[in-house]
Amino acid sequence: MSYNTDENCLFCKIIKGEIPSAAVYENDEVYAFRDIEPQAPQHIIIVPKTHIASTNEIDEENSKVVGAVFAAAAKIARMEGFAENGYRIVNNCGNDGGQTVGHLHFHLLAGRSLQWPPG
Repeated sequence: MSYNTDENCLFCKIIKGEIPSAAVYENDEVYAFRDIEPQAPQHIIIVPKTHIASTNEIDEENSKVVGAVFAAAAKIARMEGFAENGYRIVNNCGNDGGQTVGHLHFHLLAGRSLQWPPG
């Protein structure tokens, strides 16, 4: 399957296998891997395989990828054994939102009690 990618994007390079990652889950629409600087005992990054720079670029044509990400998150939570205790899914958008990679991605955090507010 062919995907819209950005040759300079870190996550596109990870998806293509050009940069190694600790894969957790993959299907036709998303790729999930362990974060290299985990903020919780379980910290998994879920990215759509199609390059979308941020949440600001989600539209009617590409919005189904968000559903695919959340379906993958639920499946990963069950596979990794933390679904019952709970988890958090985080998306950062833009500089003030804390987005550090210009590819839409979601952090799946679990393995401890996650406090609120987060920031």
